[in-house]
Amino acid sequence: MKQLLDFFPLVVFFIVYKLFDIYIASGALIAATALQLVIVYILYKKLEKLHLITFAMVTVFGSLTLILHDDAFIKWKVTIVYALFALALTVSQWFNKPILKSMLGKELIVPDKIWARVTWYWVVFFTVCGVVNIYVAFSLSQATWVNFKVFGLTALTLINTVITVVYLLKNMSEEDKKELK
Repeated sequence: MKQLLDFFPLVVFFIVYKLFDIYIASGALIAATALQLVIVYILYKKLEKLHLITFAMVTVFGSLTLILHDDAFIKWKVTIVYALFALALTVSQWFNKPILKSMLGKELIVPDKIWARVTWYWVVFFTVCGVVNIYVAFSLSQATWVNFKVFGLTALTLINTVITVVYLLKNMSEEDKKELK
């Protein structure tokens, strides 16, 4: 259920964009992200930092899009969020406290060198996605960018998540794999 809620603002943005335009969709994205926070809090009695950061970014860049009537802000938001993710992963690795390991390390027990590889893999992934977003956003049509953002980046993220989990499972000991079942 929680994972489905993560897609709620994106779905609202896409539907409203198709029915109206990027500006109304940006406003709807802000409202849907705020509603997502309320629903998550009601259901789970807590909010994750990622949800709060996303809300802040959506609010700032969505508001700038609306106030200045310039879609460049909402387009840049995607790249800035990916850059922040890449930066957070990099810093966590430098300080030897990998974020991914802290999130998944209790369930998926692998050597630290594997967590380091996975962290750097995601740093590269987020960096490449951010750069490609800029290219698509400012070289292709707005409709192409919206489709890329909603379907392309979401699909790439899901595919890379599966690849990561498979890689982590492959590198777990047989004993730890049995404990997962």
